Amino acid sequence: MKQELLDDIVRQRIRGLRLARGWTLDALASRCFLSASTLSRIETGHRRIALDQLVPIAQALGTTLDQLVEPEDDEDVVIRPEPETMPGLSVWLLSRERDRRGVTIAKMRITPEREVHDGQVHPGHEWFTVLSGVVRLTLGERTILVREGQAAEFSTMTPHTIQAHEGPVEILTIFDHDGERAHLPGHRHA
Repeated sequence: MKQELLDDIVRQRIRGLRLARGWTLDALASRCFLSASTLSRIETGHRRIALDQLVPIAQALGTTLDQLVEPEDDEDVVIRPEPETMPGLSVWLLSRERDRRGVTIAKMRITPEREVHDGQVHPGHEWFTVLSGVVRLTLGERTILVREGQAAEFSTMTPHTIQAHEGPVEILTIFDHDGERAHLPGHRHA
């Protein structure tokens, strides 16, 4: 990446972080011990950015120097067009596998053909929101209908199943590592 392009990205990040905090140039200047005019010239490209200026600016903005100067490339974009499928279930992974937050985010399409046996039990919590259709959520002996636009969160130590109710359903779900192993195709226990 050319240095000029990286400088422009850093300038945009400084300005964007400052504005996101609702700070004026004076407010940031007082936190990083630079003048407001120096910061203005940095943000507008009228002054070259010096490394000794970036460190206090990054600290004042609550970020790191590494994050401030991180180059932009396609490595930070995840595109997963191909679903994993099995009878009655299609899964689109929306996050990287082994995401740094320790969760997997997935879109699931469930149809009535999905075979469901006894409820799964594993440590943690599970969360989903219904994008379309109606989910029949079974928690132990209880059955709860979760409709389009609604969300559910529950302890996964209770035996649970997620099924389509009277037609296909699409959900957006977040699993921790245990939920991923229990529910996603290709992630089953050996």
